Amino acid sequence: MAELEKMRRYDAVAIADHYRFRFLTVLWRALSVALMLGSFVTGLLLDRALGRKEVNEARRAAQLRKILTDLGPTFIKVGQALSTRPDLVNPKFLDELIKLQDQLPPFDTQLAQWIIEKELGRTPEEVYSYISSEPVAAASLGQVYKARLYTGETVAVKVQRPGLVPIICRDLYLMRWAAGWIAPWLPLNLGHDLTLIVDEFGSKLFEEIDYLNEGRNAEAFAANFADDPKVKVPAIYWRYTSTRVLTLEWIDGLKLTDIERVKAAGLDSDKLVSIGVSSGLRQLLEFGFFHADPHPGNLFAMPDGAMAYIDFGMMDQLGQDMKETLVDSVVHLINQEYDKLADDFVKLGFLTPDVDVRPIVPALQAVFDGAIGASVGDFNFKSITDRFSEVMYEYPFRVPAKFALIIRSLVTQEGLALTLNPDFKIVEIAYPYVARRLLMGETESLRRRLIEVLFKEGRFQWQRLENMIRIAQSDQGFNLIPTAGLGVQFLISDEGKYLRQQILIALTEDNRLHTEEVVRLWDLVKGELQPNQFFEAAWSALADFSRHQAAAMVPAQLTAVLSGNEGR
Repeated sequence: MAELEKMRRYDAVAIADHYRFRFLTVLWRALSVALMLGSFVTGLLLDRALGRKEVNEARRAAQLRKILTDLGPTFIKVGQALSTRPDLVNPKFLDELIKLQDQLPPFDTQLAQWIIEKELGRTPEEVYSYISSEPVAAASLGQVYKARLYTGETVAVKVQRPGLVPIICRDLYLMRWAAGWIAPWLPLNLGHDLTLIVDEFGSKLFEEIDYLNEGRNAEAFAANFADDPKVKVPAIYWRYTSTRVLTLEWIDGLKLTDIERVKAAGLDSDKLVSIGVSSGLRQLLEFGFFHADPHPGNLFAMPDGAMAYIDFGMMDQLGQDMKETLVDSVVHLINQEYDKLADDFVKLGFLTPDVDVRPIVPALQAVFDGAIGASVGDFNFKSITDRFSEVMYEYPFRVPAKFALIIRSLVTQEGLALTLNPDFKIVEIAYPYVARRLLMGETESLRRRLIEVLFKEGRFQWQRLENMIRIAQSDQGFNLIPTAGLGVQFLISDEGKYLRQQILIALTEDNRLHTEEVVRLWDLVKGELQPNQFFEAAWSALADFSRHQAAAMVPAQLTAVLSGNEGR
Protein backbone atom coordinates (compact mmCIF):
# COMPACT_ATOMS: atom_id res chain seq x y z
CA MET A 1 0.00 0.00 0.00
CA ALA A 2 2.95 2.31 0.55
CA GLU A 3 3.41 2.96 -3.15
CA LEU A 4 -0.26 3.90 -3.50
CA GLU A 5 -0.02 6.32 -0.56
CA LYS A 6 2.67 8.17 -2.50
CA MET A 7 0.57 8.43 -5.67
CA ARG A 8 -0.27 12.10 -6.41
CA ARG A 9 -1.95 11.81 -9.83
CA TYR A 10 -4.44 9.31 -11.20
CA ASP A 11 -2.65 6.57 -13.15
CA ALA A 12 -4.92 3.75 -14.32
CA VAL A 13 -1.97 1.62 -15.48
CA ALA A 14 -0.06 1.90 -12.18
CA ILE A 15 -3.19 1.10 -10.20
CA ALA A 16 -3.89 -1.95 -12.38
CA ASP A 17 -0.30 -3.15 -11.95
CA HIS A 18 -0.63 -2.86 -8.16
CA TYR A 19 -3.88 -4.85 -7.84
CA ARG A 20 -3.32 -7.39 -10.61
CA PHE A 21 -1.72 -9.82 -8.16
CA ARG A 22 -3.67 -8.86 -5.05
CA PHE A 23 -6.53 -11.19 -5.79
CA LEU A 24 -7.93 -11.62 -2.29
CA THR A 25 -8.09 -7.87 -1.59
CA VAL A 26 -9.88 -7.18 -4.84
CA LEU A 27 -12.17 -10.21 -4.45
CA TRP A 28 -13.28 -9.25 -0.95
CA ARG A 29 -14.18 -5.71 -2.00
CA ALA A 30 -15.80 -6.96 -5.20
CA LEU A 31 -18.01 -9.34 -3.21
CA SER A 32 -19.00 -6.56 -0.81
CA VAL A 33 -19.93 -4.24 -3.69
CA ALA A 34 -21.69 -7.04 -5.55
CA LEU A 35 -23.81 -7.94 -2.52
CA MET A 36 -24.88 -4.34 -1.97
CA LEU A 37 -25.57 -3.66 -5.65
CA GLY A 38 -27.03 -7.10 -6.34
CA SER A 39 -30.48 -6.34 -5.00
CA PHE A 40 -30.56 -3.13 -7.04
CA VAL A 41 -29.57 -4.83 -10.31
CA THR A 42 -31.94 -7.73 -9.63
CA GLY A 43 -34.74 -5.29 -8.99
CA LEU A 44 -34.06 -3.51 -12.27
CA LEU A 45 -34.14 -6.80 -14.18
CA LEU A 46 -37.37 -7.90 -12.51
CA ASP A 47 -38.98 -4.53 -13.20
CA ARG A 48 -38.02 -4.82 -16.86
CA ALA A 49 -39.26 -8.42 -17.11
CA LEU A 50 -42.58 -7.66 -15.40
CA GLY A 51 -43.19 -4.45 -17.30
CA ARG A 52 -42.97 -2.35 -14.13
CA LYS A 53 -39.85 -0.39 -15.05
CA GLU A 54 -41.50 3.02 -15.14
CA VAL A 55 -43.71 2.38 -12.11
CA ASN A 56 -40.78 1.44 -9.86
CA GLU A 57 -38.19 3.84 -11.27
CA ALA A 58 -38.44 6.37 -8.44
CA ARG A 59 -38.09 3.62 -5.78
CA ARG A 60 -35.08 2.12 -7.55
CA ALA A 61 -33.45 5.53 -7.77
CA ALA A 62 -33.83 6.06 -4.00
CA GLN A 63 -32.44 2.56 -3.41
CA LEU A 64 -29.38 3.36 -5.52
CA ARG A 65 -28.72 6.57 -3.59
CA LYS A 66 -28.70 4.69 -0.25
CA ILE A 67 -26.43 1.94 -1.59
CA LEU A 68 -23.87 4.44 -2.89
CA THR A 69 -23.84 6.18 0.49
CA ASP A 70 -23.23 2.88 2.31
CA LEU A 71 -20.40 1.94 -0.07
CA GLY A 72 -18.32 4.88 1.13
CA PRO A 73 -16.30 7.84 -0.20
CA THR A 74 -15.49 6.68 -3.73
CA PHE A 75 -19.03 5.60 -4.55
CA ILE A 76 -20.52 8.74 -2.99
CA LYS A 77 -18.34 10.79 -5.31
CA VAL A 78 -19.37 8.59 -8.25
CA GLY A 79 -23.02 9.26 -7.47
CA GLN A 80 -22.39 12.99 -7.19
CA ALA A 81 -20.52 12.95 -10.51
CA LEU A 82 -23.37 11.05 -12.20
CA SER A 83 -25.86 13.57 -10.81
CA THR A 84 -24.24 16.14 -13.11
CA ARG A 85 -24.56 13.98 -16.23
CA PRO A 86 -28.04 14.28 -17.77
CA ASP A 87 -26.57 12.80 -20.93
CA LEU A 88 -25.91 9.54 -19.08
CA VAL A 89 -28.66 9.19 -16.48
CA ASN A 90 -32.37 9.33 -17.06
CA PRO A 91 -34.26 12.16 -15.30
CA LYS A 92 -35.79 10.17 -12.41
CA PHE A 93 -32.46 8.71 -11.35
CA LEU A 94 -30.88 12.12 -11.83
CA ASP A 95 -33.30 13.77 -9.40
CA GLU A 96 -32.49 11.23 -6.69
CA LEU A 97 -28.72 11.33 -7.16
CA ILE A 98 -28.73 15.11 -6.78
CA LYS A 99 -29.84 14.52 -3.16
CA LEU A 100 -26.69 12.48 -2.49
CA GLN A 101 -24.68 13.94 0.38
CA ASP A 102 -21.11 13.17 1.36
CA GLN A 103 -21.45 13.55 5.15
CA LEU A 104 -19.99 10.56 6.97
CA PRO A 105 -19.22 9.89 10.66
CA PRO A 106 -15.92 11.54 11.66
CA PHE A 107 -12.83 9.45 12.26
CA ASP A 108 -11.03 9.51 15.62
CA THR A 109 -9.43 12.84 16.56
CA GLN A 110 -6.31 11.08 17.92
CA LEU A 111 -5.79 9.62 14.47
CA ALA A 112 -6.25 13.08 12.95
CA GLN A 113 -3.63 14.46 15.34
CA TRP A 114 -1.24 11.68 14.30
CA ILE A 115 -1.77 12.58 10.61
CA ILE A 116 -1.05 16.27 11.38
CA GLU A 117 2.20 15.35 13.16
CA LYS A 118 3.27 12.98 10.39
CA GLU A 119 2.53 15.52 7.65
CA LEU A 120 3.85 18.70 9.29
CA GLY A 121 6.68 17.17 11.30
CA ARG A 122 5.39 18.74 14.52
CA THR A 123 2.68 17.88 17.01
CA PRO A 124 -0.61 19.80 16.80
CA GLU A 125 0.30 21.49 20.11
CA GLU A 126 3.51 22.79 18.53
CA VAL A 127 1.71 24.14 15.46
CA TYR A 128 -1.52 25.50 16.97
CA SER A 129 -2.04 27.30 20.28
CA TYR A 130 -5.56 25.85 20.24
CA ILE A 131 -7.31 23.15 18.20
CA SER A 132 -10.85 21.88 18.76
CA SER A 133 -11.16 18.47 20.42
CA GLU A 134 -13.77 17.38 17.86
CA PRO A 135 -14.14 18.18 14.16
CA VAL A 136 -16.56 20.99 13.25
CA ALA A 137 -17.39 19.25 9.95
CA ALA A 138 -16.82 15.79 8.48
CA ALA A 139 -17.24 14.66 4.88
CA SER A 140 -16.34 11.68 2.76
CA LEU A 141 -12.75 12.76 2.05
CA GLY A 142 -11.73 14.56 5.23
CA GLN A 143 -12.78 16.55 8.28
CA VAL A 144 -12.20 20.08 9.55
CA TYR A 145 -11.04 21.40 12.93
CA LYS A 146 -11.10 24.98 14.22
CA ALA A 147 -7.73 26.13 15.51
CA ARG A 148 -5.62 29.16 16.37
CA LEU A 149 -2.01 29.83 15.39
CA TYR A 150 0.55 31.11 17.88
CA THR A 151 0.57 34.36 15.87
CA GLY A 152 -3.11 34.83 16.76
CA GLU A 153 -4.92 33.99 13.49
CA THR A 154 -8.00 31.76 13.68
CA VAL A 155 -7.71 28.98 11.11
CA ALA A 156 -9.48 25.93 9.73
CA VAL A 157 -7.44 22.72 9.68
CA LYS A 158 -8.54 20.22 7.05
CA VAL A 159 -7.30 16.65 7.66
CA GLN A 160 -7.68 13.90 5.09
CA ARG A 161 -9.21 10.56 6.05
CA PRO A 162 -6.57 7.88 6.78
CA GLY A 163 -5.89 5.32 4.08
CA LEU A 164 -8.01 7.28 1.61
CA VAL A 165 -5.76 6.90 -1.45
CA PRO A 166 -5.57 3.07 -1.31
CA ILE A 167 -9.36 2.90 -0.84
CA ILE A 168 -9.94 5.16 -3.84
CA CYS A 169 -7.41 3.29 -5.98
CA ARG A 170 -8.97 -0.08 -5.15
CA ASP A 171 -12.48 1.13 -5.98
CA LEU A 172 -11.36 2.83 -9.19
CA TYR A 173 -9.64 -0.38 -10.28
CA LEU A 174 -12.85 -2.35 -9.71
CA MET A 175 -14.97 0.26 -11.48
CA ARG A 176 -12.71 0.32 -14.48
CA TRP A 177 -12.60 -3.47 -14.65
CA ALA A 178 -16.38 -3.72 -14.36
CA ALA A 179 -17.10 -0.90 -16.80
CA GLY A 180 -16.66 -3.14 -19.81
CA TRP A 181 -19.35 -5.64 -18.91
CA ILE A 182 -21.76 -3.90 -16.52
CA ALA A 183 -22.55 -0.88 -18.73
CA PRO A 184 -25.39 -2.57 -20.70
CA TRP A 185 -27.30 -3.21 -17.47
CA LEU A 186 -27.12 0.33 -16.14
CA PRO A 187 -29.73 3.03 -16.86
CA LEU A 188 -27.17 4.96 -18.89
CA ASN A 189 -27.26 6.52 -22.32
CA LEU A 190 -23.68 5.74 -23.24
CA GLY A 191 -22.70 5.70 -26.88
CA HIS A 192 -19.06 5.67 -25.82
CA ASP A 193 -16.66 3.77 -23.56
CA LEU A 194 -17.66 3.93 -19.89
CA THR A 195 -14.00 3.62 -18.91
CA LEU A 196 -13.49 7.17 -20.19
CA ILE A 197 -16.03 8.36 -17.62
CA VAL A 198 -14.22 6.39 -14.90
CA ASP A 199 -10.90 7.95 -15.92
CA GLU A 200 -12.37 11.48 -15.95
CA PHE A 201 -13.76 10.90 -12.50
CA GLY A 202 -10.50 9.40 -11.19
CA SER A 203 -8.43 12.34 -12.43
CA LYS A 204 -10.73 14.88 -10.76
CA LEU A 205 -10.87 12.89 -7.54
CA PHE A 206 -7.08 12.77 -7.27
CA GLU A 207 -6.96 16.53 -7.80
CA GLU A 208 -9.49 16.98 -5.00
CA ILE A 209 -7.54 14.94 -2.43
CA ASP A 210 -4.26 16.81 -3.04
CA TYR A 211 -4.41 19.69 -0.54
CA LEU A 212 -1.34 21.37 -2.02
CA ASN A 213 -3.26 21.57 -5.28
CA GLU A 214 -6.27 22.98 -3.42
CA GLY A 215 -4.09 25.69 -1.87
CA ARG A 216 -2.68 26.72 -5.25
CA ASN A 217 -6.20 26.81 -6.68
CA ALA A 218 -7.40 29.06 -3.86
CA GLU A 219 -4.60 31.57 -4.43
CA ALA A 220 -5.17 31.62 -8.20
CA PHE A 221 -8.89 32.18 -7.62
CA ALA A 222 -8.16 34.97 -5.15
CA ALA A 223 -5.81 36.66 -7.64
CA ASN A 224 -8.58 36.72 -10.26
CA PHE A 225 -10.94 38.50 -7.86
CA ALA A 226 -8.34 40.81 -6.31
CA ASP A 227 -10.27 43.80 -7.73
CA ASP A 228 -13.60 42.68 -6.25
CA PRO A 229 -14.00 43.28 -2.49
CA LYS A 230 -17.35 41.47 -2.55
CA VAL A 231 -15.69 38.10 -3.25
CA LYS A 232 -13.75 36.66 -0.29
CA VAL A 233 -11.24 33.81 -0.52
CA PRO A 234 -9.52 32.34 2.59
CA ALA A 235 -5.76 32.80 2.82
CA ILE A 236 -3.56 29.68 2.79
CA TYR A 237 -0.95 29.16 5.50
CA TRP A 238 1.66 27.24 3.52
CA ARG A 239 3.95 26.67 6.48
CA TYR A 240 1.28 24.45 8.00
CA THR A 241 0.02 22.78 4.82
CA SER A 242 0.89 19.49 3.12
CA THR A 243 -0.69 17.01 0.74
CA ARG A 244 -3.00 15.68 3.48
CA VAL A 245 -3.27 18.66 5.86
CA LEU A 246 -4.51 22.10 4.82
CA THR A 247 -4.41 25.13 7.11
CA LEU A 248 -6.38 28.10 5.87
CA GLU A 249 -8.04 31.24 7.12
CA TRP A 250 -11.19 30.63 9.17
CA ILE A 251 -14.24 32.03 7.42
CA ASP A 252 -16.49 33.56 10.07
CA GLY A 253 -19.61 33.72 7.96
CA LEU A 254 -22.98 32.13 7.43
CA LYS A 255 -23.61 29.30 5.00
CA LEU A 256 -25.90 30.48 2.26
CA THR A 257 -27.93 27.35 2.89
CA ASP A 258 -28.74 28.69 6.38
CA ILE A 259 -31.46 30.98 5.03
CA GLU A 260 -32.99 31.97 8.37
CA ARG A 261 -29.67 33.09 9.90
CA VAL A 262 -28.76 35.01 6.73
CA LYS A 263 -32.02 36.94 6.90
CA ALA A 264 -31.76 37.40 10.68
CA ALA A 265 -28.31 38.96 10.22
CA GLY A 266 -29.90 41.70 8.13
CA LEU A 267 -27.90 40.81 5.03
CA ASP A 268 -29.24 41.87 1.64
CA SER A 269 -30.13 38.58 -0.03
CA ASP A 270 -30.55 40.22 -3.45
CA LYS A 271 -26.99 41.56 -3.32
CA LEU A 272 -25.65 38.15 -2.26
CA VAL A 273 -27.44 36.55 -5.17
CA SER A 274 -26.06 39.16 -7.54
CA ILE A 275 -22.51 38.59 -6.27
CA GLY A 276 -22.87 34.82 -6.75
CA VAL A 277 -24.20 35.00 -10.30
CA SER A 278 -21.86 37.75 -11.53
CA SER A 279 -18.79 36.09 -9.98
CA GLY A 280 -19.81 32.81 -11.63
CA LEU A 281 -20.07 34.51 -15.01
CA ARG A 282 -16.68 36.16 -14.53
CA GLN A 283 -15.15 32.77 -13.76
CA LEU A 284 -16.50 31.30 -16.98
CA LEU A 285 -16.30 34.14 -19.48
CA GLU A 286 -13.37 36.24 -18.24
CA PHE A 287 -10.93 34.03 -16.35
CA GLY A 288 -11.82 30.58 -17.67
CA PHE A 289 -10.86 29.25 -14.22
CA PHE A 290 -13.89 28.22 -12.26
CA HIS A 291 -14.97 26.66 -8.98
CA ALA A 292 -16.17 23.21 -10.03
CA ASP A 293 -17.73 21.97 -6.78
CA PRO A 294 -21.39 22.97 -6.89
CA HIS A 295 -22.14 22.16 -3.25
CA PRO A 296 -24.05 25.18 -1.86
CA GLY A 297 -22.39 24.73 1.52
CA ASN A 298 -19.19 26.04 -0.05
CA LEU A 299 -20.62 29.57 -0.20
CA PHE A 300 -20.72 31.83 2.85
CA ALA A 301 -22.34 35.18 3.51
CA MET A 302 -19.93 37.51 5.32
CA PRO A 303 -21.01 40.12 7.91
CA ASP A 304 -19.98 42.96 5.56
CA GLY A 305 -22.23 41.66 2.76
CA ALA A 306 -19.45 39.97 0.81
CA MET A 307 -19.61 36.34 -0.28
CA ALA A 308 -16.87 33.84 0.53
CA TYR A 309 -15.88 30.78 -1.48
CA ILE A 310 -14.29 27.79 0.23
CA ASP A 311 -13.11 24.32 -0.82
CA PHE A 312 -11.03 24.68 -3.97
CA GLY A 313 -10.23 21.01 -4.45
CA MET A 314 -12.28 20.77 -7.63
CA MET A 315 -11.45 23.49 -10.11
CA ASP A 316 -11.37 23.44 -13.88
CA GLN A 317 -9.97 25.53 -16.70
CA LEU A 318 -11.57 26.72 -19.90
CA GLY A 319 -9.26 27.58 -22.80
CA GLN A 320 -9.63 30.79 -24.79
CA ASP A 321 -11.36 29.00 -27.66
CA MET A 322 -13.83 27.46 -25.23
CA LYS A 323 -14.59 30.83 -23.59
CA GLU A 324 -15.16 32.43 -26.99
CA THR A 325 -17.45 29.60 -28.07
CA LEU A 326 -19.46 30.03 -24.87
CA VAL A 327 -19.97 33.69 -25.74
CA ASP A 328 -20.91 32.57 -29.26
CA SER A 329 -23.56 30.26 -27.85
CA VAL A 330 -25.00 33.09 -25.74
CA VAL A 331 -25.15 35.33 -28.82
CA HIS A 332 -26.79 32.60 -30.92
CA LEU A 333 -29.25 31.90 -28.12
CA ILE A 334 -30.19 35.57 -27.90
CA ASN A 335 -30.58 35.69 -31.70
CA GLN A 336 -32.51 32.39 -31.67
CA GLU A 337 -30.13 30.98 -34.29
CA TYR A 338 -30.51 27.33 -33.30
CA ASP A 339 -28.61 25.92 -36.27
CA LYS A 340 -25.55 27.89 -35.16
CA LEU A 341 -26.23 26.90 -31.54
CA ALA A 342 -26.11 23.25 -32.59
CA ASP A 343 -22.72 23.91 -34.20
CA ASP A 344 -21.59 25.50 -30.93
CA PHE A 345 -22.48 22.28 -29.11
CA VAL A 346 -20.16 20.43 -31.49
CA LYS A 347 -17.31 22.89 -30.80
CA LEU A 348 -17.89 22.63 -27.04
CA GLY A 349 -17.73 18.83 -27.16
CA PHE A 350 -21.41 18.10 -26.43
CA LEU A 351 -21.74 16.47 -29.85
CA THR A 352 -19.15 14.67 -31.96
CA PRO A 353 -18.26 16.23 -35.33
CA ASP A 354 -19.76 13.30 -37.23
CA VAL A 355 -23.27 13.84 -35.77
CA ASP A 356 -25.94 15.18 -38.13
CA VAL A 357 -27.21 18.21 -36.22
CA ARG A 358 -30.18 18.90 -38.52
CA PRO A 359 -32.67 16.71 -36.58
CA ILE A 360 -31.45 18.27 -33.32
CA VAL A 361 -32.14 21.89 -34.35
CA PRO A 362 -35.98 21.63 -33.99
CA ALA A 363 -35.51 20.00 -30.57
CA LEU A 364 -33.30 22.90 -29.43
CA GLN A 365 -35.86 25.35 -30.76
CA ALA A 366 -38.63 23.60 -28.83
CA VAL A 367 -36.61 23.82 -25.60
CA PHE A 368 -35.40 27.40 -25.84
CA ASP A 369 -38.00 29.29 -27.90
CA GLY A 370 -40.48 29.80 -25.10
CA ALA A 371 -37.79 30.76 -22.63
CA ILE A 372 -35.85 33.21 -24.75
CA GLY A 373 -38.72 34.61 -26.79
CA ALA A 374 -41.32 36.99 -25.50
CA SER A 375 -40.23 37.42 -21.89
CA VAL A 376 -36.62 36.79 -20.94
CA GLY A 377 -37.55 37.75 -17.37
CA ASP A 378 -39.45 34.46 -17.10
CA PHE A 379 -36.34 32.44 -17.95
CA ASN A 380 -35.83 29.68 -15.37
CA PHE A 381 -32.53 27.84 -15.69
CA LYS A 382 -33.71 24.75 -13.78
CA SER A 383 -36.78 24.27 -15.95
CA ILE A 384 -34.71 24.74 -19.09
CA THR A 385 -32.08 22.21 -17.98
CA ASP A 386 -34.80 19.73 -17.09
CA ARG A 387 -36.25 20.01 -20.59
CA PHE A 388 -32.78 20.01 -22.13
CA SER A 389 -31.94 16.84 -20.16
CA GLU A 390 -34.69 15.03 -22.04
CA VAL A 391 -33.21 16.19 -25.35
CA MET A 392 -29.72 15.10 -24.28
CA TYR A 393 -30.96 11.68 -23.29
CA GLU A 394 -32.81 11.27 -26.62
CA TYR A 395 -30.03 12.48 -28.91
CA PRO A 396 -26.30 11.54 -28.92
CA PHE A 397 -25.18 14.27 -26.54
CA ARG A 398 -22.24 13.82 -24.22
CA VAL A 399 -21.75 16.47 -21.56
CA PRO A 400 -18.02 17.15 -21.03
CA ALA A 401 -17.13 16.79 -17.37
CA LYS A 402 -16.34 20.50 -16.89
CA PHE A 403 -19.66 21.55 -18.39
CA ALA A 404 -21.54 19.04 -16.30
CA LEU A 405 -20.23 20.74 -13.19
CA ILE A 406 -20.95 24.18 -14.64
CA ILE A 407 -24.57 23.24 -15.35
CA ARG A 408 -25.10 21.79 -11.89
CA SER A 409 -23.42 24.79 -10.27
CA LEU A 410 -25.71 27.21 -12.14
CA VAL A 411 -28.79 25.17 -11.20
CA THR A 412 -27.65 25.07 -7.57
CA GLN A 413 -27.03 28.83 -7.48
CA GLU A 414 -30.41 29.53 -9.02
CA GLY A 415 -32.13 27.24 -6.50
CA LEU A 416 -30.30 28.94 -3.65
CA ALA A 417 -31.16 32.35 -5.05
CA LEU A 418 -34.85 31.42 -5.35
CA THR A 419 -34.81 30.39 -1.69
CA LEU A 420 -33.35 33.76 -0.70
CA ASN A 421 -35.64 35.63 -3.10
CA PRO A 422 -38.65 33.81 -4.62
CA ASP A 423 -38.90 36.51 -7.31
CA PHE A 424 -35.30 36.05 -8.45
CA LYS A 425 -34.70 35.80 -12.20
CA ILE A 426 -31.23 34.72 -13.24
CA VAL A 427 -31.37 36.72 -16.47
CA GLU A 428 -31.84 39.95 -14.56
CA ILE A 429 -28.21 39.56 -13.51
CA ALA A 430 -26.78 37.42 -16.29
CA TYR A 431 -28.11 39.43 -19.24
CA PRO A 432 -26.79 42.78 -17.97
CA TYR A 433 -23.39 41.21 -17.45
CA VAL A 434 -23.26 39.70 -20.95
CA ALA A 435 -24.59 42.92 -22.49
CA ARG A 436 -21.95 44.97 -20.66
CA ARG A 437 -19.19 42.61 -21.78
CA LEU A 438 -20.30 42.80 -25.42
CA LEU A 439 -20.77 46.58 -25.40
CA MET A 440 -17.36 47.19 -23.84
CA GLY A 441 -15.74 44.88 -26.40
CA GLU A 442 -12.28 44.74 -24.84
CA THR A 443 -11.13 42.05 -27.28
CA GLU A 444 -11.46 41.47 -31.00
CA SER A 445 -13.55 38.33 -30.40
CA LEU A 446 -16.04 40.21 -28.20
CA ARG A 447 -16.34 43.01 -30.77
CA ARG A 448 -16.99 40.43 -33.49
CA ARG A 449 -19.76 38.89 -31.40
CA LEU A 450 -21.29 42.30 -30.75
CA ILE A 451 -21.55 42.78 -34.53
CA GLU A 452 -23.29 39.40 -34.78
CA VAL A 453 -25.87 40.54 -32.25
CA LEU A 454 -26.45 43.92 -33.88
CA PHE A 455 -26.98 42.59 -37.40
CA LYS A 456 -29.54 40.14 -38.69
CA GLU A 457 -29.62 39.15 -42.33
CA GLY A 458 -27.40 42.12 -43.16
CA ARG A 459 -29.65 44.74 -41.52
CA PHE A 460 -28.73 46.78 -38.46
CA GLN A 461 -31.01 45.99 -35.49
CA TRP A 462 -31.66 49.32 -33.76
CA GLN A 463 -34.00 47.72 -31.24
CA ARG A 464 -31.36 45.20 -30.17
CA LEU A 465 -28.86 47.98 -29.51
CA GLU A 466 -31.45 49.86 -27.45
CA ASN A 467 -32.30 46.70 -25.51
CA MET A 468 -28.64 45.89 -24.85
CA ILE A 469 -27.92 49.39 -23.55
CA ARG A 470 -31.04 49.32 -21.39
CA ILE A 471 -30.14 45.90 -19.99
CA ALA A 472 -26.49 46.86 -19.43
CA GLN A 473 -27.60 49.99 -17.55
CA SER A 474 -29.25 47.76 -14.96
CA ASP A 475 -25.79 46.35 -14.14
CA GLN A 476 -24.19 48.43 -11.41
CA GLY A 477 -20.77 47.63 -12.86
CA PHE A 478 -21.62 49.29 -16.19
CA ASN A 479 -20.10 52.72 -16.90
CA LEU A 480 -21.20 54.28 -20.16
CA ILE A 481 -18.34 56.82 -20.45
CA PRO A 482 -15.41 54.38 -20.91
CA THR A 483 -17.69 52.18 -23.01
CA ALA A 484 -18.36 55.12 -25.32
CA GLY A 485 -14.64 55.80 -25.53
CA LEU A 486 -13.93 52.18 -26.46
CA GLY A 487 -16.71 52.37 -29.05
CA VAL A 488 -15.22 55.44 -30.71
CA GLN A 489 -11.74 53.89 -30.73
CA PHE A 490 -13.12 50.76 -32.39
CA LEU A 491 -15.16 52.66 -34.98
CA ILE A 492 -12.20 54.72 -36.20
CA SER A 493 -9.86 51.72 -36.35
CA ASP A 494 -9.26 49.58 -39.42
CA GLU A 495 -11.00 46.73 -37.58
CA GLY A 496 -14.14 48.86 -37.25
CA LYS A 497 -14.41 49.70 -40.95
CA TYR A 498 -17.23 47.22 -41.60
CA LEU A 499 -19.28 48.32 -38.57
CA ARG A 500 -19.02 52.06 -39.24
CA GLN A 501 -20.00 51.56 -42.87
CA GLN A 502 -22.97 49.42 -41.90
CA ILE A 503 -24.12 51.89 -39.26
CA LEU A 504 -23.93 54.77 -41.70
CA ILE A 505 -25.79 52.74 -44.29
CA ALA A 506 -28.41 51.85 -41.69
CA LEU A 507 -28.91 55.56 -41.06
CA THR A 508 -29.86 56.00 -44.72
CA GLU A 509 -31.95 52.87 -45.31
CA ASP A 510 -35.18 53.29 -47.27
CA ASN A 511 -33.88 56.54 -48.81
CA ARG A 512 -34.22 58.55 -45.62
CA LEU A 513 -32.21 59.57 -42.59
CA HIS A 514 -33.19 57.49 -39.56
CA THR A 515 -33.05 60.34 -37.10
CA GLU A 516 -35.78 58.94 -34.84
CA GLU A 517 -33.64 55.91 -33.95
CA VAL A 518 -30.74 58.21 -33.08
CA VAL A 519 -33.04 60.36 -30.94
CA ARG A 520 -34.29 57.30 -29.04
CA LEU A 521 -30.71 56.19 -28.37
CA TRP A 522 -29.77 59.68 -27.17
CA ASP A 523 -32.80 59.80 -24.85
CA LEU A 524 -31.68 56.47 -23.45
CA VAL A 525 -28.12 57.54 -22.60
CA LYS A 526 -28.21 61.29 -22.11
CA GLY A 527 -28.76 60.98 -18.37
CA GLU A 528 -25.39 59.29 -17.94
CA LEU A 529 -23.53 60.56 -20.97
CA GLN A 530 -22.96 64.22 -20.25
CA PRO A 531 -21.86 66.10 -23.39
CA ASN A 532 -18.57 67.33 -21.91
CA GLN A 533 -17.66 63.85 -20.72
CA PHE A 534 -18.57 62.27 -24.04
CA PHE A 535 -16.64 64.80 -26.11
CA GLU A 536 -13.64 64.38 -23.84
CA ALA A 537 -13.69 60.60 -24.43
CA ALA A 538 -14.33 61.03 -28.13
CA TRP A 539 -11.62 63.66 -28.56
CA SER A 540 -9.11 61.40 -26.89
CA ALA A 541 -9.93 58.66 -29.37
CA LEU A 542 -9.91 61.02 -32.38
CA ALA A 543 -6.78 62.94 -31.47
CA ASP A 544 -4.56 61.12 -33.91
CA PHE A 545 -7.17 60.58 -36.59
CA SER A 546 -6.62 62.62 -39.74
CA ARG A 547 -9.22 64.48 -41.79
CA HIS A 548 -8.38 62.23 -44.74
CA GLN A 549 -9.05 59.08 -42.70
CA ALA A 550 -12.31 60.49 -41.41
CA ALA A 551 -13.48 61.27 -44.95
CA ALA A 552 -12.63 57.75 -46.05
CA MET A 553 -15.01 56.36 -43.44
CA VAL A 554 -18.10 57.85 -45.08
CA PRO A 555 -19.72 55.55 -47.66
CA ALA A 556 -20.92 56.94 -50.97
CA GLN A 557 -24.56 56.20 -50.07
CA LEU A 558 -24.52 58.60 -47.12
CA THR A 559 -22.71 61.27 -49.14
CA ALA A 560 -25.43 61.08 -51.78
CA VAL A 561 -28.20 61.49 -49.22
CA LEU A 562 -26.56 64.46 -47.54
CA SER A 563 -25.93 66.19 -50.88
CA GLY A 564 -29.48 65.65 -52.09
CA ASN A 565 -28.35 63.53 -55.04
CA GLU A 566 -29.92 60.26 -53.90
CA GLY A 567 -31.61 58.54 -56.82
CA ARG A 568 -30.47 61.08 -59.43
